[in-house]
This record gives sequence, structure tokens and C-alpha cells, in this order.
Amino acid sequence: MASNTPAPEAPFDAFGGGAGPAAPDTEWNPTEGSLRAESRSGGRHRVVKQRSNFARSSTVLGVGVIAAVGAGGLATAQEKPPVAISLPDLPDLNLPDAHDLPGVGDLLPEETQETVSADRANPNPLTSATYATLDDERATNTRMQQAGLATQDGPAAEAASGAGNAGEALRARILQQAEQQQASADAADKAAAEKAAAEKAAAEAAAKADAAEKAAAEAKAKAEAEAKAKAEAEAKAKAEAAAEAERLAKLAASYTLPLSSYSLSATYMQSGSMWSSGYHTGLDFAAPTGTPLKAVHGGTVKSAGWSGSYGYRVVLELSDGTEIWYAHMSSMTVSAGQTVGTGETIGRVGATGNVTGAHLHMEVHTPGGSGLDPAEWLRSKGLSL
Repeated sequence: MASNTPAPEAPFDAFGGGAGPAAPDTEWNPTEGSLRAESRSGGRHRVVKQRSNFARSSTVLGVGVIAAVGAGGLATAQEKPPVAISLPDLPDLNLPDAHDLPGVGDLLPEETQETVSADRANPNPLTSATYATLDDERATNTRMQQAGLATQDGPAAEAASGAGNAGEALRARILQQAEQQQASADAADKAAAEKAAAEKAAAEAAAKADAAEKAAAEAKAKAEAEAKAKAEAEAKAKAEAAAEAERLAKLAASYTLPLSSYSLSATYMQSGSMWSSGYHTGLDFAAPTGTPLKAVHGGTVKSAGWSGSYGYRVVLELSDGTEIWYAHMSSMTVSAGQTVGTGETIGRVGATGNVTGAHLHMEVHTPGGSGLDPAEWLRSKGLSL
């Protein structure tokens, strides 16, 4: 059976277990016999040793994670109960022993049964010792505080204090970052609020401007409408005045004053003792006796004759039923039932009846018999006194 030359020892210690085999000068090919011999020499203990080292490394890793991330929690270790953190052993997957691997087994250090037993008895020595020391120091500090004495500062307390300082620094940095983020958020909210307020103010200003423009347009339209209405009213009034003037002109052509020359000696409703009723019931035109009297408008002579205090009186009835009374006449040239035209002579001025001088006493009565102011009636017909 052919055999291979043993691999030379490595010039370095890979895992701290002593000097390993040197680097080979030639390629080393292990045989089935050499591998079986290595397996009989205690490979099972090496697997246990490897697992124990992994458990111890896991424990150290857990403590490092706690110190880095939860420094603030260690700072308050005196207020909270300790919590042991460890990683479980990997399940038995029937993996080959590391010492049986070609080119690896000779690099690993040898282990004894005592080392394996110690590792199994205390898989997490660093974690258990650390928390046990912290428990003892915390209990001692509590008793000393109750007794009014100063607390002790042991290694565990110093470690807790250092961890507390680190935790406080970490907490301060976190709070500072939180304050900065809050300040940034507040600044963003303030900027958004200011932007919203500015947009709202701009919208309100635009709305006010639109309202003012609308109000100005409405006022302008109203003024134009009022001016147009005023112009139309003035035009209408002017047209009505022209129409009224035309109507009066036509009436003036169809109506006339009872005398051509006269002077007014008494007005309608004038008070005085010379009248039996206490006031004057007509309009007096003073003129010399014998002055011709004319019909103010075409009509029919209703009556002509003596009428007591009126002297000789002629009543002329117009087409609308209005009656014109002529009194104190010296003579009459018409008779009852006779039709006359505008301006036709019906008699002459006199002083018959209850008078103080020669004049025409003229009265105007509605179809119902009520008296009217002769001067106003004549003016309504377009005549001027």
C-alpha cells in the first residue's frame, strides 16, 4: 500500500492552540488510513471543543450587541433585573470533525477532556459572571443606601457607569436628532401654513378686486341706466309739454274769453259782506255798459231771462254738460234752445240785479251742479287772463 509524506507543520497558530504544522513544500494527499487514524485520535472531542468555542463566541457577541445597542439599558441595570442572553448550540447535523478535514485537522490545537467538561458546565462564563457581579454590586449598593453609606464602585459598577455614560451620550444624540427632525417638521409646517395663508390672502384680495370691479360695473350700468331714464323722462316730458301746448292751441282756437277788454274786479271765493253767502261765487269782469259778450265755446242756450239778484242771465250749456252763467247783462241777444258758436255775441255788459257797477259776473258749473273757479277753467282751455 502506498503512503504519502506527512504534511509539514504550519508556521502560524490559526486558533491560538499552539504551533501548527508548517506549510508543506509539496502537495499532501491524505489516505484512508491516515484519515482513520486521525479520527481514532479524538476527533469527537474536537467537535465538542468547536461547538463550545462557538457557544462562547456567541455569548461574547451577545454581550457586545447589548453594549453597543442597549447602552442606555445597562445604565439603568440597578432598576431592572438582569436578563441572560445566549445563543443555543447548533443541532447535531452529523457533520465531520474539523480535525478530520484534509489540510485543516493538523492546524487545530489538541484539547483535553477537562476542557470539554468545563465548557459543558459553564457555556456562558462571561455573561453569567458579568451579571452575577452586577447583581452583587447592586444589592450591596442598595444595603449601603438604606444604611446611609456611600455606594461602592466596583469593576461592574464602573462598567455600568461607563455603559450609562455611553447610553446617555447615545440618548442625547438621539434626542438631538429628534429635536432637529421636529424643528425641520415645524419649519415645513410653518412654511406650508405661511404659503396657505399667502394663497388665501391672494384669493381674498382677488375676490375683493373682482367684487369691487363688479360693483363698479354695476354702478356704471346703474348710472347709465339712470341717465338714460332721465333723458327718456325729459324727452317724454318735453314731448308731453309739446303735446299739451298743441292741445291748448287747438282749444284756444275753439275757446275764447267772454270780453276783449276788461279788468278783474272780484275773484272766485273772495269773502265780503256785499254777497249774501259771505263769499263771491264767480269771476267779475268790469267793463263799460253795452260791451259785447261772446260765447266762450260752442253750445246750446239753456236759459235766457231775469234771475233775481243776477239780473238778466244767460245759461250756455256745452257739449260735455258744463254750464257757463252770464249775469248782470244789460241786454240779451239769444233765447233758450238756440245753438251758438265760439265767439258769437250773446248779449251786452250791464248793471242789472244786485250790483255796484257795470260788469260781467261769470260762473262755471259742472254737469252735477258744483261750482268751479272760472279763472282756472279758462286757463285749462288754453286761455290767459
